Order: sequence, then structure tokens, then C-alpha cells
Amino acid sequence: MTVPQCAPRSPNRGQSPTEARSGVGSDSPTGVIKKYDDIIKSPEDKREYRGLKLANRLKVLLVSDPTTDKSAAALDVNVGYLSDPDELPGLAHFCEHMLFLGTEKYPEENEYNKFLSAHGGSSNASTSSDHTTYFFDVLPQHLAGALDIFAQFFIAPLFTESATSRELSAVNSEHEKNVSSDTWRLDQLNKSTADPKHPFHKFGTGNRDTLEAIPKEKGIDVRKELLKFHDKWYSANVMTLIVMGKESLDELEDMVVKLFSAVEDRSVTAPTWPEHPFPPHLRRKRAYCYPVKDLRSLSIDFPIPDTRKHYKSGPGHYLSHLLGHEGPGSLLSALKTRGWCNSLVGGTRIGARGFAFFGVQVDLTEAGVEHIDQIVELVFQYIAMLKTQGAQRWVWEEQRDLMALEFRFRDVQDARAAVVAHAHLLQEFPMRDILSAYYLMTDWRPDLIDELLALLTPDNVRVGVVAKCFEKKCTQTEPWYGTKYVQEDIDEATLNKWKSVTLNNEFHLPLPNEFIPARLDLEKSSDPTADAIGPAIIKDTPLMRLWYKRDNEFLLPKAFVTLDLVSPLAYSDPASCNLTSVWVLLLRDSLQQFAYAAELAGLRWSLGNAKYGLSITIDGYDDKQHVLLEKIIDHIVNFKANPKRFEIMKESHIRAIKNFEAEQPYQHAVYQQALCLSDVVWTRCQLLQAAETITPERLNEFAHQLVRKLHVEALMFGNLSRERALAAAQAVEDKLPKDATPLLAQQLLLYREVEIEKGAWFVRETANGVHRSSCASLYYACGVRRARANVTLELLAHALSEPCFHVLRTQEQLGYIVFSGVRRSNGAQGLRIIVQSDRHPAYLEERIEKFIEGAKEYLENMTEEDFLKHRAALAAERLERPKRLAIKASQLWSEITAQMYNFDRPRVEVEELNTVSKAELLEFFKKHIATDSTQRQKLSIYVVSTAEGGAGQDYESTGSEKEQEPVKIQDLVEFKSRRRLLPHPVPFASVPRKGTHCKL
Repeated sequence: MTVPQCAPRSPNRGQSPTEARSGVGSDSPTGVIKKYDDIIKSPEDKREYRGLKLANRLKVLLVSDPTTDKSAAALDVNVGYLSDPDELPGLAHFCEHMLFLGTEKYPEENEYNKFLSAHGGSSNASTSSDHTTYFFDVLPQHLAGALDIFAQFFIAPLFTESATSRELSAVNSEHEKNVSSDTWRLDQLNKSTADPKHPFHKFGTGNRDTLEAIPKEKGIDVRKELLKFHDKWYSANVMTLIVMGKESLDELEDMVVKLFSAVEDRSVTAPTWPEHPFPPHLRRKRAYCYPVKDLRSLSIDFPIPDTRKHYKSGPGHYLSHLLGHEGPGSLLSALKTRGWCNSLVGGTRIGARGFAFFGVQVDLTEAGVEHIDQIVELVFQYIAMLKTQGAQRWVWEEQRDLMALEFRFRDVQDARAAVVAHAHLLQEFPMRDILSAYYLMTDWRPDLIDELLALLTPDNVRVGVVAKCFEKKCTQTEPWYGTKYVQEDIDEATLNKWKSVTLNNEFHLPLPNEFIPARLDLEKSSDPTADAIGPAIIKDTPLMRLWYKRDNEFLLPKAFVTLDLVSPLAYSDPASCNLTSVWVLLLRDSLQQFAYAAELAGLRWSLGNAKYGLSITIDGYDDKQHVLLEKIIDHIVNFKANPKRFEIMKESHIRAIKNFEAEQPYQHAVYQQALCLSDVVWTRCQLLQAAETITPERLNEFAHQLVRKLHVEALMFGNLSRERALAAAQAVEDKLPKDATPLLAQQLLLYREVEIEKGAWFVRETANGVHRSSCASLYYACGVRRARANVTLELLAHALSEPCFHVLRTQEQLGYIVFSGVRRSNGAQGLRIIVQSDRHPAYLEERIEKFIEGAKEYLENMTEEDFLKHRAALAAERLERPKRLAIKASQLWSEITAQMYNFDRPRVEVEELNTVSKAELLEFFKKHIATDSTQRQKLSIYVVSTAEGGAGQDYESTGSEKEQEPVKIQDLVEFKSRRRLLPHPVPFASVPRKGTHCKL
């Protein structure tokens, strides 16, 4: 896989400051030094853009979109944790947390979150090596109010004593959450083995030791240091701001100039690090690392300079494309043939302004771990082939054309994603190129490709191997996360072998891409489904049903095709469930070479398995979707397991089941809840036992049976004519075996949810030995989904979300992860509150219940005005239009798969919502949630940490005697066999039942 060159989503890919190129426009005395009205945008992009440079040198991009459902803003400060004072690791991150907690103009700690919550908004922030980014979205009519509160973060934050000491717990808890995560551990190990004199070596998150205990010993006042850090670095001249709203560009400009001109310009220079953190003496190294999960991976890294200034020619992108290729003649193809790996990623990673890495990451099979040096040798053989071939213009031009195509027909980003993605880029690129920087390549520079290739040598390499089998070898300990590792020099003999590689005739450049769309026209023929709200059934046979809808909203040459191959065999017992999973892994594996070209040409595809069978999705340019779909169906119908690949995929599947043990405690709580409430669900333990016994022969037999006993349901939506959709569906049905038999109607019924009886309270407790954190998840069941109950529950969740976070996280500091919201499954629903913490779950439950007690009073005292604000905000959120064809398609598909068929759900339910009164909301709360309700149906899940330093098993309540003791769920089968199952919700529209119907 190629690492995309445009990856602004990653917090570690900060961008550097480039003086904006003069645009069209004039200097202005109104607080604006320069305007830019020549920003390059896609011809399909209906939004309007304007760049500004304010008098305080703050760079601003304004985006006007009169049709937007949400407004949003993001502000990026060109400084991150590499600028932490040496004696205070984590200060930049702590500063980011603190800005949310009150300013001189808005001193109330939760003012910002309260405002956003009441007006359909949300917010977040992130700190990376050289950037700190803050962002929010909100309903469009409240943009000015939200921006006013937001601007104050950068003008006059309070950093109050009480908030500082409390929020430290959140920073510490965030670090604790990451301590057992291999991603964080390996990232820090990379930093900790860098040059100790280089800031890249630092620990960026911070914890209680670095931000409280050690500073106290040294007499350092952390609050003073926070103020000093903010005063020094939070300067307008190293900030960029993006604001998107419904308003005109002139109105947005007026709003921004008024609010952000007060941000002080302290004339600070954003730091850059042209010296690499891995100088020559730290290269030619190999590290072995012992992971938490059972992972096996190999990373081959080369230190390189920051390549972003060459964005118009993309040398890194060219090499990523070739080293990460998955087609015939590729590095991955050779590694898979040997049975050493399953997947590979190649590409450039930016460390911070000034330095980067070019890397190849390989996941290893059990055999692969034994052949590390040979894998690295193959990488150098592939690099040798590239050097011999020289930079090929046709390869670069194919990439250039595909990226230009993607830019032209890019899906619209929602407001929040758009402002966050571009806030970093504004630091790095000229204003004119801000939207197109990673898409439009104009300069063919083979010399830059050769320069980069020249750095990929054995003398520059750093090799890292991660696997459980190296436990004894790993004698060193990384100080921040406790990761066991060992680093050693690569011996001369091995280096010389890599230096003297000969050409390998397995390797060759990729073939020209046959999936590049030739037809990009929009369908002109008329179709009744174009103006309909939902899709129509245009084919209904015993074996297959096809839903179809022509797009008349997104108007791009794209379509979304999805099929479910439903079979009761897929989940009939744990062995079948495992067989389905391994089958899907093998299908993906065998399709990889062929389908990779399709992915590069903008055809995303996925093949997955769920309880009901196999699911296939293809999304992107409609021109060649049918070719890919037919190939996937061929692979499914004519499947024969390759015994060697079967063993590799089976081992990978078993490892994934075992690795769940190391997931976050809250994920265990979600899993345990599903075990309790879903009528049929196989446990990990049952799956693990059954997985050991599966064989290639059993899989061949299973696949043979399943494709002969199934029902296919499909949706085709987008730039497709009815004839093309029917032809594609017919091609699928024609490929099904001639002896396939349809399913009976009752074999297509959905699973159901267990009913907790009124007044009951059950507790399911489970231990986790990996993490020090524990978790409590409380679920208050609210019955079967119906329009009025749906919106009342959503309104309740909306009203309680901010106070829940404020009380349990900000005030009580129970933990970093505090979540409340609606849980829906198998047609049933309820309110769920999750807290992950270093405290015992029984204590967390007491605090959540205390919050629920207070919530009753909070709802009773809520003014009519505040109630109507929440109702209006929820209504606006529900009516928000999907920005992309794929999201709209997923919404339609979820109605089909749930057999509810309410394609106009947002409008129908918002009409219902607008008649819900405060009194009705309170009644709903008193019946289903309130602590004194006699009808409450409650399930508590406790995940108790038994790791060293965890909450342990025993907890004695300090509260008054509970009126009710919970019933412990010890035996899941016993528990479920004594409960009724909830009925399915009544479908909204009468759609004929699928499957064969027998008359007596």
C-alpha cells in the first residue's frame, strides 16, 4: 500500500510556514494587510474562498458555503511538544487541555462546551510534534457566538489554579490509556532511540510525574510555566485560522477581523529542525522490540530531509507508489510468494519541520520473522531495479493524471473535516495552492527522484523488528512506556551483502493501470428514482433482490454498489463463524494483486463478513465497477483454498481473536454488553476453541455449501442507468451455481435483543489483566425502536451529554474516557454511559448514579428556552444532509439491512421531535433512567483491572445502604434462557418479504 502524500489528518504531519505568495487584492486599512482571491479550486467545488493576512500577521482562509448544515473553524499554532521546556515534558499538550477551561471574557469552565452542545456543535484539539490544532463545528446561525468564545483562548486564557490541578488528571489519564497501546509504545521507542540532544527525543504527552511530582521537587510552578509557554508561543504570526460558514466572504471577513485582530503578534519565529534526529552514527542499527499484543512487523526506515517543498513534483509520492505497489512484479508480490508477509506500506513520514523518514513497513508471518535479513535484501534489490530503470515519466504522468482526476471529482468534505485538514496546510503552502497542493503536480523532476533514491542505502538504514519471540533478547527498557527492546549495530557482513545486491528478475515496474475511468459523463436519461426519496426494487427473484436509485444530488461520475450474500450457515456455530472470517481473509488476499490497480484508480472496495454472511462494497467512479464486481463474485463462487495461504490466514485470524485481550477496557465493556443482550452471539473463547480445528478441506466444503444456500440483496446508487444496474445484477446472478437453492423467509429473519424486565438491575463483571484502567458501562434499556421513542431518547442524550462530561470528567476527573449516548442494536435501544478510570467500576457506578440523580433536577430546572435550544439543535443535526454519495448510500442501506425501510427517517422523526415537550422528556427520563424509577431496566458492565497498579477486585461502597442489590450474571446461557426477546420494530413501509414462501 502507498502512504498517501496528502495525509493532513494525521496529527504528526504538521506543516511549516511559507510566506504567502501575493495574490490578487489590495492592502486594506481595516486590520487586513493582504487579500488573496486567486485560490485554485476544483471546477466542481461550489464553495467560495478568500485568503487574508491580518495586521497581526495571522493567516486566514475564509470559506463561504450558503448550503452548509454546519459552520466550523480550526486554528493551528505552529508549535508542538518539540518546543516543551526540557524540564517539563508534556507542557504543550497540557496547555492545549487548559485553553478549554475558561478565559477572562468567559470565565466559566464549561462555557465553550455548553454553548456548542446547546447549538448542535462539537469540539476537539490535538498536539503534535510541531503543531497544536483547535477546532469546532456548530449550527450555522451560531458561528459568531462560538467564534467569540474560541478567539479568547488565544487572547486571554485564565489557567486557574483549580482547573490546572484538576485537568492534570485528564492528561495523566490520557497517558495511562496509551501505556499499553503498541502504536504509542513503538512511536515513543523511535523517539527515545534518537539523538538525546535533538528535541525529537522528547516525551510529548506528559503525565503526573512530569507535570506535577518532579516540578514540585524542583520548585517549578507549572501554572506559571503554562502562562509563560502561552505568552511565548501563542503569537498571531505563527497561527493560521480557517473559518467556514453560510455567510458571504465579506461577512466572514468582518467577523474574523473583529474577533481575531486582538490576538497578539509577538514576532516569534516558528522553530525548524533541519538537523536530522538520526545522524550518521545512529544509522546502520537494528532494534528488536517486545510488544503487548501478539504483533509481528518489520520497519525499514531511511532518514531523509523534509520533502514538502517539492509538492509540485512529488518525488516522495513517486517512490511511495512504486515501493508500496501490490500488483504483479511488486515487492509485496515477491514477499507473499515466499510466505513471509501479507501486507506492506511504503512512503514518506514527516517527523517535524525540517526532517522526515522514508520507510517500508511489512507485517510478518511466522516464517517471515525467520527471514528478516532476506526481506531487507529484497527491498534493496527492488531499490536497485528502480535505480537501474531510472525515473520513468509515464509512471509519474499516470499518477499526476489520477491525482488531478481525484481533485476534480473530489467528494465534498463536511465543514469540520475541511477546516481541520487545511489548517496545517496553511502553515506550509502558498495561499493560492492551499486546496490543490497535494493533488496538482506540474513539475516533472527526475533529478529529485534520483536524489531521494540515492538516500535509500544500507549505510542509511534503520531496521526495527517487533515480535513476541524476542522477549529474552530485549534487555533494555524504554523509560516512558516501559517497552522492552534492544538496539544493536548491523554487522558489516550483512551491510556488505545488502550493498552488493544483484538485480532480481521477479521485480519490474507496474503495468499501465487498466482501471483508469474512460467515461466520466453524467447519465442523461431520465429515471423516476432520481427524484424519489428512497431506492426502488427493480429485480426480485428467489435468489436476489436489487434496490436501485439514480443520484440527482451529488452529480459526480461515481456510484455506490453494495451486496449482502446472506446465509444462515455463516454464523450457525463458532466453527462456521471462523470459516467465514478466514474465507474472507483468503478472498481479499487472492484479489489483492488484481484489485490494487482499481484502488489506485479511485475504486474503493471492501469485502467483509458479519453475522448474516458476506458483504461486498464498491464505491467510486462508475465506469469500471462492473469489472471489479464480477471478478470478486468469481473468486467467491469458484473458491479453492491455497493450503499455504490458508495456514497463514488462520494463524492471523487466531492472533486477532487473542489480541482483543489487549484492547481498551471500554471496548471490553461494549463487547460484554453485546454478549448479554444479543440473542445469538459466540464468545471469543468459543471462537478460539473452534478455530484450532478448521482445515482447508473444511473451508472448501463450507464455501461450496454457502454459495449454494444464500440470498443476495443489493443496492446500486449513483451515476448508473437502470439498464446498467440490471445488467450488473444479472451478471452476478448468472455466476451463482446453477444448483443454488433460495432461502426460506424465516431463514432471513434478523437476530433479536434480550429484554431486561422492568425494575431489574443486572451486573456482569469481567477482569482485564493488560491495562491499569478499569471501566464501568451502564445501560438503561428503553425498549423497541419507534419514531417517538427514538427522538425522545436522542433528545435526552443530547441534553445530558455536556453535563455528563463536565461533571464526571472535568469536575470529578474520573478518567479521560467519559462517554454518554444512545445505544441501538437489533431494533432495541437505550441510554449508555461509559467511564474508563483508575477507580473501581463499583465506585464509578456510584458516581454515574449520583450524576443521574442530579440530572433529574437539571432537567426539571431547565428553562423552556434552553429546552427549545436542545430540541432545535438536535432537529438541525438530524436533518443534516450527507456530504458524500457513499454516506447517503450507507444510510439507505442501513434501512434495507435492518428491514425498516424508512428512507425518509430524518424528516419523519424530526416532525415527531418538534412536538416533544419538556414535560414528556422529563416523564421519559423518570420512567427509564431515574434512580427512583420502579420500571427502570438496567445492565451494568464492570471491567476490573487486575494488572499491577489496577483497581483490583474488592471494593466496598462507602455510600448509604443500597435499596436494591444487583443480580450478577454468572452464566450467560442461563441468563438469556430466562428472559424474553424483544420483538422487531414494525417496518415503516410494506415491502414484500424476501425468500421463498410456502403455502400449506
